[in-house]
Amino acid sequence: MNALLEVTDLVKHFRTPGTLFRPGPPLKAVDGVSFSVQPGEVLGLVGESGSGKSTIGNLILRLERPTAGRIVFDGQDITQASESALRAFRRRAQPIFQDPFGSLDPRMTVEQIVAEALIIHRLARGRQERRQRVVELLEMVGLDAGQLARFPHQFSGGQRQRIGIARAMAVKPDLIIADEAVSALDVSIQAQIVNLLRDLQRRLRLTMIFISHDLAVVEYISDRVAVLYLGRIMEIGPARELVRRPKHPYTEALLSAVPEPDPDPDRSRRRIILQGDLPSPTAPPSGCVFRTRCRYAIRACGEAVPAFRQVAAGHASACIRTDIL
Repeated sequence: MNALLEVTDLVKHFRTPGTLFRPGPPLKAVDGVSFSVQPGEVLGLVGESGSGKSTIGNLILRLERPTAGRIVFDGQDITQASESALRAFRRRAQPIFQDPFGSLDPRMTVEQIVAEALIIHRLARGRQERRQRVVELLEMVGLDAGQLARFPHQFSGGQRQRIGIARAMAVKPDLIIADEAVSALDVSIQAQIVNLLRDLQRRLRLTMIFISHDLAVVEYISDRVAVLYLGRIMEIGPARELVRRPKHPYTEALLSAVPEPDPDPDRSRRRIILQGDLPSPTAPPSGCVFRTRCRYAIRACGEAVPAFRQVAAGHASACIRTDIL
């Protein structure tokens, strides 16, 4: 099966302030990322703040222009696409944003918010058909027709995120980019929204990139997981395999921080405290970018960027040490 989305050597550098005579060093938000996503698959992108997760999502949606690399969607290189081609692409690829209040226009009713995409892409004929479609979309996400005339501030955070999901579903997309879609919500509401997204993904056979810093949530919803650190992928593989048998020290450290609901003192994970601070993306370490905080680092880790090595079927790690995990 051909991949719906292929990302190859993706790079995004941002300018930083410099002096009068010398520009500042580039901020390397994404630094050579490659992965593919199959139709109907959920790929989780996980990592701490500053790892480049959201930037990758913005690049795929072409909200940002990449510095280098290719993004191929359904056979079309969207990094070189014209404005008209991007318009057609954005009907097929939709975002779900982190902030369910900031992403909704406070001056528009729910009906206007959800119907906007139908109007732009001419997906409904006449006001009656448009309203019927909006009602169907709201019911799909657990809301009802009696809320059409309400404004975003009249809803709870979870309800606002449901409106955002309904808006994304309005154009019947093939690809959803969910960028920290539950991190701003209470824990109990997070579970409801994640279950809603998983149900919609399976029912509609959506392809999804689920971006989060929470590895437990990512494992629950994803088929595969890519672990990012300082703009690079450290490990990628099937979600269950990666969580049960991590093959990169950074993944191991992330997993040790996941709370266990019923810990067994004899089998509980040992907490790994990473030493030092996250290096600046304007001056990342040479070789493996994680080596300055890695308890297994050796001199060779700083000499070359580690290539991915296959550790199991579909599971790869960017670590030169083969004797540690």
